[in-house]
Amino acid sequence: MRPFEFARPATVRDAVEAVAGDPAATYLAGGTNLVDHLKLGVVSPHRIVDVTALTSTEIQDDSDGGLVIGAGVRNSDLAADRRVRERYPVLAQALLSGASAQLRNMASTGGNPLQRTRCAYFQDVTTPCNKRSPGSGCSALGGATRQHAILGASEHCVATHPSDLAVALAALDARVHVLGPAGDRVVPFTELHRLPGDRPDLDTELDHGDLITAITVPALPWARRSAYRKVRDRASYAFALVSVAAAVSLEDGVVADVRVALGGVAHKPWRAHRAEEVLRGAPPAEALFRSAAEAELADARPLDGIDGGNAFKIPLVTRTLTAVLRDLTAEEPGR
Repeated sequence: MRPFEFARPATVRDAVEAVAGDPAATYLAGGTNLVDHLKLGVVSPHRIVDVTALTSTEIQDDSDGGLVIGAGVRNSDLAADRRVRERYPVLAQALLSGASAQLRNMASTGGNPLQRTRCAYFQDVTTPCNKRSPGSGCSALGGATRQHAILGASEHCVATHPSDLAVALAALDARVHVLGPAGDRVVPFTELHRLPGDRPDLDTELDHGDLITAITVPALPWARRSAYRKVRDRASYAFALVSVAAAVSLEDGVVADVRVALGGVAHKPWRAHRAEEVLRGAPPAEALFRSAAEAELADARPLDGIDGGNAFKIPLVTRTLTAVLRDLTAEEPGR
């Protein structure tokens, strides 16, 4: 047993002060990732600060027609909300593709995007891992790499980000509301997570003590034509080999606007800007969709590995993105 202090502050600001002032403190929300890491010995904080009763559990309409989602909203409640299902189906589908019903009942909107990689070497404290122990090495290189990154990796880390919700939020240009020791600020979701570089131990741009208090999804009327598709080894309770979140606006027979993000391919949810540029202004067609995928994957670097590596992800991304875009651009009655 590793003893730790457990604190339940009275206010959000008290919680921020408690964690910011103690380098060995951490927040507890849903706990679905933290508790696993405590059991595995991946982390050993000496103080856990419970914020489950402090952050908002409400989903509110924003003045611009978007939604303000409290950090304490459970994943299952967010997925079931009528406004989310109607206005942002990509968000509801991403949530429902993640974990199990029981975990979704516990996981919070603020905590889900901050979950850490499920790289087996990161979770095995007997193996070197630069993310867990900086400077110790990356056991995945030369090891099992089937689940690992093909975009944005470095010689120090090839892990991928596990969240499905985060991929959808990246595609929707969500904004993250953060309270820290220096006060409130808003971070574009696409800038929340980091690529590994030479500091893979840092997953996000948040400072120690920063607490996510809400996530805002902007008004995007054409996000009603959106979808999330996840390709994995089994039908449920498995992390993505590849996933695609997309929303498409069609006008006068061409792609007027589009949002695309990829999961399972990088250290962060990967916003596919190159693919979007190829798609905008062109009539939808399978050849166009494949060209968009190829443009996005031009810098992909697949890995060799004892399990056969992950070169298969390149054609898998192409096929998955093509299928999602084909479905979204097919004209349907009433659309």
